[in-house]
Amino acid sequence: MKEYIGVKLIKAEPMNLIDAEEKLQKKIKPGNEPGYLVVYQDGYMSWSPKEQFKEAYRETDGMTFGFAIEAAKQGFKIARAGWNGKGMFVVLMDALKLPAHSSQEPGAKVNDRTAKYIGEDTPLESQPYFAMWTAQGKWQPGWLASQADMLAEDWRIVS
Repeated sequence: MKEYIGVKLIKAEPMNLIDAEEKLQKKIKPGNEPGYLVVYQDGYMSWSPKEQFKEAYRETDGMTFGFAIEAAKQGFKIARAGWNGKGMFVVLMDALKLPAHSSQEPGAKVNDRTAKYIGEDTPLESQPYFAMWTAQGKWQPGWLASQADMLAEDWRIVS
């Protein structure tokens, strides 16, 4: 079964209505029009007519940049098929809030390197940002897409 993306990530396979009714063990509607058996991430299954499905979803191994960004917002790793580096991908990092270096609170707080620039009494608050895992096996925070990346339709979800 191939994966598709719309507003949410699903799995789907082409399936006529009669076959879907048999698999779902319920009557959907009269006739035997072409469509897709759809499986949601929580395991819920349904059937969608072919035309409505094609308007709403796109395969995850040939996405536009817009669909790739939506996938990243849902927590998926994304990459271009056209990238030369092995193992490269992009993720959307969540906002980060850390207590000041001088804080007495237990747990993670601003490190020495950051405190040098913002001060020991300043907490760290960062906005969400894109980061790339490089072919060299290192994080590159603040990744920016090129014009070619934004216009490409070879984006995919990386497992």
